[in-house]
Amino acid sequence: MFNRILVAIDGSEMSDKALKTALNFAKERFSKVGVIHVERNLNIAEGMSEATVEDIYAEQAKEDNDLLKQAVSLAEEEEIEIEPLIAMGDPAIQIVKKAEEGNYQLIVMGSRGLGNIKGLMLGSVSQKVSQLAHCPVLIIK
Repeated sequence: MFNRILVAIDGSEMSDKALKTALNFAKERFSKVGVIHVERNLNIAEGMSEATVEDIYAEQAKEDNDLLKQAVSLAEEEEIEIEPLIAMGDPAIQIVKKAEEGNYQLIVMGSRGLGNIKGLMLGSVSQKVSQLAHCPVLIIK
């Protein structure tokens, strides 16, 4: 039924559970898995040197790539085909957009991630994804 599964990760404990759940689900059903990480928006203080800003972006890129490498490694251990994806912007919008573009049939994500306090007031990413998605969303607790 679900030949293509998209799992959202952010390095939180819940996203780790979501990844493991998606991989188990994929293994049972011979599904392909896409793993998406949406880069967080950085707040760059006015007046920072260009070198400092470049260092900040380089560190974020390294952290993002390390996170995706861990996911790929875990999938390879389970002999599951995986497609790593990175996006930037509003996490919920980007997750839904990539799911539609990639013809994913299921989105798997944690109930809570590494978001800040703003998420409590505006609603969680998982809630927003479940409202906007064209396909079923499995939210892991």
